[in-house]
Amino acid sequence: MTPASIAILSLSMSADAFAAAIGRGAVQKPKFAAAVKGGLVFGIIEAITPLVGWSLGLIAADLVEEVDHWIAFCLLVIVGGRMVWEAATRGEEEEDQPSGKRGILALIATAVGTSIDAAAVGVGLAFLEVDILVIALSIGFATFIMATTGMMIGRMVGVRFGSVVEILGGVALIGLGTMILIEHLGLMAG
Repeated sequence: MTPASIAILSLSMSADAFAAAIGRGAVQKPKFAAAVKGGLVFGIIEAITPLVGWSLGLIAADLVEEVDHWIAFCLLVIVGGRMVWEAATRGEEEEDQPSGKRGILALIATAVGTSIDAAAVGVGLAFLEVDILVIALSIGFATFIMATTGMMIGRMVGVRFGSVVEILGGVALIGLGTMILIEHLGLMAG
């Protein structure tokens, strides 16, 4: 994967964590240090999950080598589509009334919930020749920055912008999956 593709993937994977962090920030009104700690939790979990998915994907890689690009494409389109769908269908009531859960366990549960898509992407990446450690660290770092920023934004403006970011992240994943498919089918000149 190119550095640009890794950056797009990292930002896309951090979009739902960003949206969730805006909600937490709107409820908790955290100071900067608390936002950094929350961002760190999101980032670490988001860096681990693609490694787990990638490991599971390697187990099955030899069985599906001929269709690996289709699997990566389908997983990215499904995850991206789910992100777009959930953000677009979320009611205003949900956006105006973010969860009041405040504890570390709730933070971890939220971080795990927003990182499931990274595990699915990790499965797809197992079928490609990529440096998963670079990608996982990039995803984790982007998520740390985005979640920390999201908490601070939530503190200031509330939860209204979280859905827009999540939609953009989903669209980027769909685009990335499409690029992988086109490249592996040899449809790109180059």
